[in-house]
Amino acid sequence: MTRTETSTREHLLNVTERLLLESGYEAVSVRAVCAAAGVNPAAVHYHFGSKVDLVTALLETRLGPLWADALPEVTADCAMSIDTAVRIVVDPIATLAADPAGRLYLHLLARLLLARNEVAWTKRWFTVTPWARILSAQVAGLSERDAVHRWMLAFELIFVQFGDPLAGDRRLTDEKVQNLRDFVAAGLSAPVACS
Repeated sequence: MTRTETSTREHLLNVTERLLLESGYEAVSVRAVCAAAGVNPAAVHYHFGSKVDLVTALLETRLGPLWADALPEVTADCAMSIDTAVRIVVDPIATLAADPAGRLYLHLLARLLLARNEVAWTKRWFTVTPWARILSAQVAGLSERDAVHRWMLAFELIFVQFGDPLAGDRRLTDEKVQNLRDFVAAGLSAPVACS
């Protein structure tokens, strides 16, 4: 990408973020983003593809750094405890929930995950693979496929708790965050049922 393309792309992300904070997901259209950014009406489609792809890029850009430092540890350490993996996932989310922009990101992320949209994540820290590898290494007899399924259920629960747009500005207390961590870890680490 050229410097101008990168600049336009970042400008579109900034405008999208502002519009989403002001108006919410439903009220923001691709056309509104282009108009507010003062760019050609096709700019979002050129740089991102669709509204979902634009929001996905915004989330990766804004949320990715939260897990970037922890991901090498997660990727390298299949011996990591499930409790530690859950803490690495949940704690940055709990921190985000205390900030209005952070809550917007959580609402958007929950919306994408819970709607079961096909999301084209490009950043590694948004995939379930490293988490599933840790889980399948820790739970005897658990296949990586079943570990992925367990993590997907865990992510759904986490994002319903922190990101459900219908919950408004509900905030979890530290005690409730700990209960959520414990519950998710227990579900992830449950023994494999015999057939």
